[in-house]
Amino acid sequence: MEITRRKVKDLLEMTAGEEVLAKGWVRTKRGNKEIAFIALNDGSTIKNIQIVVDKNPDTEAVLAKISTGACIGVQGKLVESVGSGQAVEIRASQITVYGECDPMRFPLQKKDTSFEYLRTVAHMRPRTNTFGAILRLRSQMAFAIHEYFHSRGFVYLNTPLITASDAEGAGQMFQVTTLPLDNVPKDKKGRPDFSKDFFGKQTSLTVSGQLEGELGATALGEIYTFGPTFRAENSNTPRHLAEFWMIEPEMAFYDIQDNMDLAEDFIKHLVRYALDNCYDDVKFLNDRYDPELIERLQGVIGTRFVRLEYTEGIKILEEAVKNGVQFEYPVSWGVDLQSEHERYLVEKHFGKPVILTGYPKDIKAFYMKQNEDGKTVRAMDVLFPKIGEIIGGSEREADLRKLEARIDELGMSRRNLEWYIDTRRFGTCPHSGFGLGFERLLLFVTGMQNIRDVIPFPRTPKNAEF
Repeated sequence: MEITRRKVKDLLEMTAGEEVLAKGWVRTKRGNKEIAFIALNDGSTIKNIQIVVDKNPDTEAVLAKISTGACIGVQGKLVESVGSGQAVEIRASQITVYGECDPMRFPLQKKDTSFEYLRTVAHMRPRTNTFGAILRLRSQMAFAIHEYFHSRGFVYLNTPLITASDAEGAGQMFQVTTLPLDNVPKDKKGRPDFSKDFFGKQTSLTVSGQLEGELGATALGEIYTFGPTFRAENSNTPRHLAEFWMIEPEMAFYDIQDNMDLAEDFIKHLVRYALDNCYDDVKFLNDRYDPELIERLQGVIGTRFVRLEYTEGIKILEEAVKNGVQFEYPVSWGVDLQSEHERYLVEKHFGKPVILTGYPKDIKAFYMKQNEDGKTVRAMDVLFPKIGEIIGGSEREADLRKLEARIDELGMSRRNLEWYIDTRRFGTCPHSGFGLGFERLLLFVTGMQNIRDVIPFPRTPKNAEF
């Protein structure tokens, strides 16, 4: 009778006595003259299952082909383990080698390897325990995001990746073109003639799905986007990527308070989900890299986030400077807070997450609702320990006259924004939204220090490998 393959995760939860079949990749092989012990992992769990093989003339040839990294199939009896670390193990009766692995050339050796080196072999790093844990967590968090919004009646809206509008107004966009770069057609003023391009106009990869998301919210009520976004920002920092994923809900009839409530509930749900459903992986990362990880995650769930006006936050930071705290970047009303300022408020002053609101309008995007004081807008940033800003959002400006005045004030081209302004011309409504950088969330959940280590294939300046 043919035996069905079972995943390692399931095998480890079974009771001894059954004939089983496991397939996976060899983590380690060790042993003595009589017995070989093989640690097998198939990616379903951080844990390995131990394979016990009697050494004899029949097994000698196959064992010689097995080394770290090899892919094998093992049939045998699931028995109680006499060693520590696992309840059951497989006593092998038959081994098939699917793919040998040259130990001299295999880029993953048993010794600890730096994250910097692993980024150079990003196609192999999912085979390590650390990146197996990170990628499983990434998958589970993606599921939890969809589950959260689906259970609350939000509509999942797919916004375009190729766009003619700059949602952030920063101009840091990757251009999309089919024009021949060795002979770009020019118009009468000597500029590239985009009328001859594929879309007939200048287009770029999106920096955000927000503007299109607002269209959805003003028709469907509550929507969310979840997809890749792109920033041509020459930032070589542990917190920036050129290609990353964003979750952007937009909600009709939500004011700034509703927006803050949703953001806090949403992120608590995701952290709670990670602890409830991915504990083995989280604990591995806690024990291996960040001994305060689980405590920090539990702390987020169990506390109400501080709601803090930007003006009050500046006063706290200025007082800290007076008391001898040194910041690399100066602090004064009107500056855009740096990560060091955000982390001081969260980690040193309050000791809990902070939602900062009421930012100066001059440092925020054109679409944010202006307050009555004429100086500030109803923006909100959720600030987390070790990360700084993890969520950014606002109540959106619903007043047509104010929105048009702000666009003109900033000297923005209205040519590609008329469709967006229509949402204020025809049945405008109060609405709000925010964006959560998926990789920023994963930095917090995994305890990793560099954002390049929570995405399978990082895209950064001068790096587009694999």
